[in-house]
Amino acid sequence: MNEEIKKRVYKLASEYEERYGNCPQSIFATVGEVFGFANDEVFKSATGLAGGCALSTNGTCGALTGGVIIIGYKYGRNYEEYKKGKRGMRAYKLSKKLYDRFIEEYGSCICKDVQEKIFGRSYDLWDAKDYKKFDDAGAHIDKCTDVVGKTAMFVAEILLEED
Repeated sequence: MNEEIKKRVYKLASEYEERYGNCPQSIFATVGEVFGFANDEVFKSATGLAGGCALSTNGTCGALTGGVIIIGYKYGRNYEEYKKGKRGMRAYKLSKKLYDRFIEEYGSCICKDVQEKIFGRSYDLWDAKDYKKFDDAGAHIDKCTDVVGKTAMFVAEILLEED
């Protein structure tokens, strides 16, 4: 059953990234739907995290940040716990587990470094010509779609282990 869920998550996340783009939203939409906790406000808040934060490629890969958002949504502290000074260690530990798995797979959490690994170069996502090259090189066919699919699968593994 777990393998079936992981395959479903990989496939759906890849399809969402291919069709709609935005790696963190593709992760959140997929895992939220499959595990039954989709939330439009959280989904919307992930928008600006794509492409290494604001399409800069200099920050953390949006697929990873999308996964961390899910873990925080599911296991993080709420506002009341925050105001009481509780730490939210479960979310930290599980996010670290995801982070370590991502680093093991891609060697870095930085978007442009992940691009270097999967494309052989990085792209300026704010430059229209470079973005076209990014797309033409398979960003939304087999490159970023695979990163998103695998990361969603890593998140699913963590959720399945925890529940």
